[in-house]
Amino acid sequence: MTAQVEPAIILASGSPTRSELLRRAGLSFAVEVAHVDEAEIKRSFRAERGTAANCAAALATAKAERVSRKHADALVIGADQILVCDDEWFDKPADRSAARAQLLALRNRRHELISAVCVCRNGERLWHLVDRPALTMRAFSEEFFEAYLAQSGADILSSVGAYRLETRGVQLFSRIDGDFFSILGLPLLPLLGFLRSHGAIEE
Repeated sequence: MTAQVEPAIILASGSPTRSELLRRAGLSFAVEVAHVDEAEIKRSFRAERGTAANCAAALATAKAERVSRKHADALVIGADQILVCDDEWFDKPADRSAARAQLLALRNRRHELISAVCVCRNGERLWHLVDRPALTMRAFSEEFFEAYLAQSGADILSSVGAYRLETRGVQLFSRIDGDFFSILGLPLLPLLGFLRSHGAIEE
């Protein structure tokens, strides 16, 4: 009897955090970064008054679809995340100055991290999910803030929120509601459930 071959898994994202989450979960996968015009997709949704949730889903899908067209029968994972605070959308900060301004804008306020994931095969979306964890930043002091920036270095530029919740960034918050993995950028448990249902990982 011929053993059943599990479908290949490809992560269409250059995010080290997403790769690490999948790796620690025991998955074997390849990484191929999808080059899509994220800024243009966001501009289009904003111009048409589209929701951040739909935009994040569209971005995740665009990435996975593009890569999946090049790899027959592979299950390709796309993901994206948009930070929303009082209807304002925040992008990943380009530099420390932008990170400083963003964190100050979020201080003592509640925001959502809209986290979308999808799986495509042969250019077709098989499954997607959007999660909306909510986080409330505390009214941190100027002294704490300056120390946080100094100790975090360039690491804060790697996340859309300009914080790394898994490290010192957790001290910025007074309340967190929602899935921890989604906050890190990948709704991991539902994704693993989907992969199991399609024979990509063991039941």
